Amino acid sequence: MEAAGKEEISVEDEAVDKNIFKDCSKIAFYRRQKQLSRRATYQASLDSATIGKDSTKFQIISETTKVSLLAEVYGIEGNIFRLKINEETPLKPRYEVPDVLTSKPSTVRLISCSGDADSLVLTDGKGDLKCNITANPFKIDLVSQEEVVMSINSLGQLYFEHLQIPLKQRAAKENKEDTSVDASQEDQEDLGLWEEKFGKFVDVKVNGPASVGLDFSLHGFEHLYGIPQHAESHQLKNTSDGDAYRLYNLDVYGYKIHDKMGIYGSVPYLLAHKLGRTLGIFWLNASETLVEINTEPAVKYTLTQMGPVAAKQKVRCRTDVHWMSESGIIDVFLLTGPTPSDVFKQYSYLTEP
Repeated sequence: MEAAGKEEISVEDEAVDKNIFKDCSKIAFYRRQKQLSRRATYQASLDSATIGKDSTKFQIISETTKVSLLAEVYGIEGNIFRLKINEETPLKPRYEVPDVLTSKPSTVRLISCSGDADSLVLTDGKGDLKCNITANPFKIDLVSQEEVVMSINSLGQLYFEHLQIPLKQRAAKENKEDTSVDASQEDQEDLGLWEEKFGKFVDVKVNGPASVGLDFSLHGFEHLYGIPQHAESHQLKNTSDGDAYRLYNLDVYGYKIHDKMGIYGSVPYLLAHKLGRTLGIFWLNASETLVEINTEPAVKYTLTQMGPVAAKQKVRCRTDVHWMSESGIIDVFLLTGPTPSDVFKQYSYLTEP
């Protein structure tokens, strides 16, 4: 005979206490990028672009701060493009990830098909892949067989925090009140510009904030996979109604399922698949990273011209992926497929010994 009033135990009751880990609202660089990226607009200086044997280089200039970044576009054997963005004259070298790439990738010289001060079109010589760079505002379109399959910075979410001289040293050097930081003391603490606190832990940023971010629009794609490790569904979900996917190594016992918090490993490698095409994005950054995903559906309801009757209108779906990292540089590999097997080969070529 069963005992009356048997206590029910849920798996959720034994899951980890999430209060001891950060969610997006507690991550300072996420708050900064969400609040401040709208203010930053970049323009590429294409009239001074240099096309070399290994890469094409040009400046990207912030319209608000007038500080320039250095962008480099590489063509790599096997239908791979690489984009690197770094400070043109950093205060000190920013961290770049070693020991992940098996060796220096073999580059393919990119050829300029056309170009002027407003745009630049690069091709790998085969003609089936083109990289269209627009100057103002800065944007890159990856084109295959006259179809745009991926756009970079089409949402204007390029974000790059420059290393700064410590406030005390700057004040001593200038011997006057510092006016270069456009934020009150309260705002600085809220945004974690120079110091970030979580529980009993304090993270002091000697050279100020150094986060980076960039958006990618995948045209015609709505099925995304990858960026392990999370106790979530195989297909990545929209994050517009909740936390972003977090890439941060944690040894979590009793982790919660159906959750986007990071667990044992972090692999910043994302796959997008649709009928006839597969793409990959490999974001080479080892710092804490957050990934937002938003899919615009393929079917929308619109009002017809004949009256207020809702009708289905077929439109091309699009998925926007926003990568944000706490530090380092922007170093991203675009794996253009076109088949799933091709993408796996491209990733293996970069990372497997």
